[in-house]
Amino acid sequence: MPARPAAPPAGGLGWANLGMDIVSVNRVRRLLAQYGERFFERMLTPGELADCRTSSGLDVLSLCGRIAAKEAAFKTLRVRGRFLPWPDIVVRRSEGGWPLVELHRAAAEMAAESGITEITVSISHDVDYAVAVAAPIIAPTPYVSSSS
Repeated sequence: MPARPAAPPAGGLGWANLGMDIVSVNRVRRLLAQYGERFFERMLTPGELADCRTSSGLDVLSLCGRIAAKEAAFKTLRVRGRFLPWPDIVVRRSEGGWPLVELHRAAAEMAAESGITEITVSISHDVDYAVAVAAPIIAPTPYVSSSS
């Protein structure tokens, strides 16, 4: 049986490299109990942590949603041999309450290399899991007429 070809890189007419991730709430609770909030400071920016904070501390479901969204956004970039640049993918809450993805430094470079101008993301969470789906917004390619 012949090997399946690798998925094409992001970009190109009609391509939308979706990313999806799921995060276990119990696992994040264990990490939070074992290592404290400082563990998540490597993954989330101070602004992201502030978005996840309530008067009683970090909201674990929001924390899980942010982590899933970052992973999902990274998966849309379709890069090999690169680690997720956690602080370079920022997931913030818009004024309307939906999540917005900001790409900085290494993540912005990877996106530009793939023809991605932005990434849109949707987050959902329940008692045990948080999930996120991300889709890239591809830079339009200029129309070239084949007629002379």
